[in-house]
Amino acid sequence: MTLSREQMAQRVARELKDGYYVNLGIGIPTLVANYIPEGIEVMFQSENGLLGMGAYPTEEELDADLINAGKETVTTIKGASIFSSSDSFAMIRGGHVDFTVLGAFEVDVQGNIASWMVPGKLIKGMGGAMDLVAAAPNIIVIMTHADKYGNSKLLDHCALPLTGAGCIKRVLTDLAYLEIENGAFILKERAPGVSVEEIVSKTAGKLIVPDHVPEMTF
Repeated sequence: MTLSREQMAQRVARELKDGYYVNLGIGIPTLVANYIPEGIEVMFQSENGLLGMGAYPTEEELDADLINAGKETVTTIKGASIFSSSDSFAMIRGGHVDFTVLGAFEVDVQGNIASWMVPGKLIKGMGGAMDLVAAAPNIIVIMTHADKYGNSKLLDHCALPLTGAGCIKRVLTDLAYLEIENGAFILKERAPGVSVEEIVSKTAGKLIVPDHVPEMTF
């Protein structure tokens, strides 16, 4: 079975380290804030000007003035601060974000990412992704392995306009966890119940499969 959105967020959350400043892209990445491992503290940063973002609010906690970059209501944690988006982008461009989680339309074997537009479709803007991929030292992409038509999103070459070049080293999909190295995807883990053969069949880019590929545990 493929991973749910929540399971994908849980798996990525395991990569968080104590003391990290973390930026979460819109969509599935925002769910990572709900699965911080026990015993560590991280500060989630949103490019609209919030540092110290917490989980999604309950009805009692709801405050329409507290939103993330995706315009969703959020909570804040102790020590949070609110500031201008220009200061937020200065933090990003200055390399002060330790870990970034982004969604994507495509990723290729060179570590290129296409995530900001599909030609011919209306877009609201590029958001902060271009700044993040240019400055963040540690990025993981979280996305479905294939699009709604069944076409692979893990490619030899991205077909869509690039958000950034050579900046992605890790990808978590609903089927697998992969690393990018020397012009290839390397299969590191597979979703519970998902076969290596299925992952191979749905990966268009060059894929290296080790002798043993463990299943993820939850």
